[in-house]
Amino acid sequence: MPESPEASGSTGTVVLAGSVNLAVGATKGLVGLLTGSAAMVAEALHSLADTTTEVLLFVGLRRGSRRPTEDRPFGHGGETFIWALLAALATFLIGAGLSIDEGIDAIRSPRQQADPLFAYLVLAVAAVLESISLARAVRQIRTRARRFRVHPLSVVIRSPDTPVKAVFFEDFAALIGLALAAGGVALSQMTGSPLWDGLASIAIGVLLLGVAASLGYSNIALLIGRAVPDHGRGLIRRELLAVPAVEGIRQLFTLYLGPNTILVAAKVDFIATASSTDVEAAADEAERRLAALFPTIRYVFLDPTGGRETSHTSG
Repeated sequence: MPESPEASGSTGTVVLAGSVNLAVGATKGLVGLLTGSAAMVAEALHSLADTTTEVLLFVGLRRGSRRPTEDRPFGHGGETFIWALLAALATFLIGAGLSIDEGIDAIRSPRQQADPLFAYLVLAVAAVLESISLARAVRQIRTRARRFRVHPLSVVIRSPDTPVKAVFFEDFAALIGLALAAGGVALSQMTGSPLWDGLASIAIGVLLLGVAASLGYSNIALLIGRAVPDHGRGLIRRELLAVPAVEGIRQLFTLYLGPNTILVAAKVDFIATASSTDVEAAADEAERRLAALFPTIRYVFLDPTGGRETSHTSG
């Protein structure tokens, strides 16, 4: 199974984000050590966590895009969620935990701080680079929103494309983190107290804690098994009912098998005069319609039912 445009775009977004974080992380760390700024060190840890996250996401995307096998007939897309969960854990441990610890240590043991000019310059350059990475993630989200006919915010909240969601959240949090770091350095410079610098480091850690919790929860939900949102299920039901010979839908089941793979199964009422040939033709037509509706629908299974009273359960 060749890599889909969605998967290819997700990989490019992750690679760009990883390159940006790798480039600015080392510079932040060096400036943090030279200036004695805990907030800059926290930002370096932030970039280290993001870089680690992108490496894990890249591995997940590559492994998740492998072809289906006899032992894995629905492919390996679910593995992407596992690696994305590990990425969220890395953000929690490296970014949040160490940043908070660095801030507490800076408050308990104040350090002599040097001229913060280089800190401001690095933060400004990092803001530009993070904005470029964020812009690509936003474009990817808007593309997916158009494809699935939903609002971009819905993609951010509910999309199973966790690599792109992770990059979006991380880059957005990175810009906030840069502002917090700049504020902490500036307040410490103006007041002569390293307290603000330490508090900025703690704030960056708390910010990353929120990002890690959000991404972790999303991936756990997908690993357990999550259906397509109500709007998408409504569109799928509409397309199935438009298939000739289909009279009703008793039950509809949908499941994300990976970021770009959806399974659809339905118990279907066919018209009384439908022959086995009509049922086969209807199944082919349903698959074509659903693939045109959402290209990520890769598997469609229809179960013909008898003449019992129609149930409207959907999942």
